[in-house]
Amino acid sequence: MRIAFAGFRHSHIVSLYETAQTRSDVTVVGCWEEDEATRNATVQSLNANFCYADYAALLADPAVEVVAIGDYYAKRGQLVIEALKNGKHVICDKPVCTDLSELDEIERLTKETGLQVCCMLDLRYMEQVAKAKELVASGVIGDVKIATFTGQHCLSYGTRPNWYFEDGKHGGTINDIAIHGVDLVRYITGKNLTGVNYAKTWNAYAVQVPSFKDCGQFVADLEGMTLNADVSYAAPSFKGTLPTYWDFYFWGLNGMIHFNLAENKTCLYKDGVCETFECGPLACNYFDDVAKMINGEPTIFTTEDVLKSQRQVLTIQKAAE
Repeated sequence: MRIAFAGFRHSHIVSLYETAQTRSDVTVVGCWEEDEATRNATVQSLNANFCYADYAALLADPAVEVVAIGDYYAKRGQLVIEALKNGKHVICDKPVCTDLSELDEIERLTKETGLQVCCMLDLRYMEQVAKAKELVASGVIGDVKIATFTGQHCLSYGTRPNWYFEDGKHGGTINDIAIHGVDLVRYITGKNLTGVNYAKTWNAYAVQVPSFKDCGQFVADLEGMTLNADVSYAAPSFKGTLPTYWDFYFWGLNGMIHFNLAENKTCLYKDGVCETFECGPLACNYFDDVAKMINGEPTIFTTEDVLKSQRQVLTIQKAAE
């Protein structure tokens, strides 16, 4: 797989670049970054080869099969659109875009061209998730009627990239964070958004930037199930993993399932007892799945699936606005 990187404005794309360098089946053709300070820092930290003068030059390179996109959030949608128009598959950090009209165009292009869009939604690779999905599919807790998750993050003002707090670049805390949780709830239950009951974003912790809405909560309907979520930048600085960092509950008619990222286990509560299933650590296989998607092989992701999760979380974000 021959891949070029477009944008290094978030640490997630750095981890993808580092993984690419370890794989014998992936060739990094080159990189592009518009922001000079980010470009210089990436040369220092990764020794990345920024061989393209602009994005157009990257897209014009026939050696490039896949474009990995990690620019600031509000810029990603247009970069994805341009990559698809130039015949390139895409692997993108989350979120894929911040505007529903951009998503409409991305969806149209993927259907028209057959090109693939993968997203770095890494929670799907948790063994806890696989076990929860298996349990729900078995019917052991019955039809899922309520789901709840928290995905609280540290604000990290001063160390988080400055563009987060600049008008027009972030695109909303719900779209930023909740895409992980909404995608995972969809994956486990097979249910999709049918309505938004309540959605709110507000400023509480980023006192230095009152315009930045660092908190996000919502209640939504997914085909007969109610989903409650908090994805605020409210978590205190902490050495380790807080229990509110990707903590999930699923209540069915006959029992409950619980897991989180901090503990390598999935718990089933039913008939007065708790059954615990031990699970392994998070293991991401983005490149495996991108290759499978390009070759038309089955994987835990499809382009249609990625875009559905993006559309549903963007719909909730827009309701909050």
